[in-house]
Amino acid sequence: MHHTTDNRPSSGGRTPRDRPSALLSMGPGIAERLLTEDHRARLTGLVRTDPTLIAHQLSDPAPAVAAALAEAELLLTCWGAPPLTAGVLDAAPRLRAVVHAAGTVKHHITDACWERGIAVTSAAAANARPVAEYTLAAILFAGKNILGSAQRYRNLRTDHDWREELGRSGNYRRTVGIVGASRIGRRVIELLRPFDLDVLLYDPYVDAAGAAALGVECVPLDELCARAQVVSVHAPQLPATRHMIGAAQLAAMPDGSTLINTSRGSLIDESALLPELVSGRLRAVLDVTEPELPPADSPLYDLPNVLLTPHVAGSLGGEIHRMADQALDEVERYARGLPFADPVHPAALDHSA
Repeated sequence: MHHTTDNRPSSGGRTPRDRPSALLSMGPGIAERLLTEDHRARLTGLVRTDPTLIAHQLSDPAPAVAAALAEAELLLTCWGAPPLTAGVLDAAPRLRAVVHAAGTVKHHITDACWERGIAVTSAAAANARPVAEYTLAAILFAGKNILGSAQRYRNLRTDHDWREELGRSGNYRRTVGIVGASRIGRRVIELLRPFDLDVLLYDPYVDAAGAAALGVECVPLDELCARAQVVSVHAPQLPATRHMIGAAQLAAMPDGSTLINTSRGSLIDESALLPELVSGRLRAVLDVTEPELPPADSPLYDLPNVLLTPHVAGSLGGEIHRMADQALDEVERYARGLPFADPVHPAALDHSA
């Protein structure tokens, strides 16, 4: 079976008595956070499933999971979903589609899925929104030097001429550099439009016409780093993007500029970044690092010019219900015999998250 070009699950029309069979597969504790009672009610109205049966692993499943997997036409997955290997797919002969209620599918969708023509969709668009919102807040705060002035205010505790000290701050006509026109990068660009900012973009897959459509100026990476007062990283984690922000790019950034990373820690050469931060020349907002948990003695925890957060830019708390909503919209489309609204295309995974 070949992957169809329009990603239309070949299920035909459905009647209420002919609902597809589905199985939930994700990490322990995820389903309880992802799905409200209303979500479960909607899900069971669309497909035949036991919303309390969660497959945490599929390679050696418990009997109830094995039976459900053998009947499943659709898998609803989320964080911690086990890989869909060829062996797992052999045990799921009726499987036609995977709806992932989270962002990237690279952790569990294998080549065997594409080879068997399984249709895949994800809630990456829903997960992009809170990351972009976090980034917007970080960009605007960076322009006002909020982190630095808050630290100074805490230390001084006396009258001070802030207008003199912050005379070069502010967000009017400040230049922001976006590294990567990913789904999140594009959303950030969209959120920046109401502000009086000049936006640069580096993305080797975007040409001048594409940049014009986005309302940004496309420039080489080194030029972006040299011109922008704020650089925000939104490229995917790929072998080609490892340490794409290295010593040369950091050295090109103007004194007092801010580096924001909500993508993956591997995209920045931390060994080159740390001296720039320790010296105080650059500032940083880091939601991701390499390793993901910095060592206990890392200066990142204590530097006054660094805002370090524990990978919380993505969907958190009630925001994960937005991903559930999008996923169930796609489940409904599948149940009605319609193509997914936001399909994942295997060819795009080579240069996307």
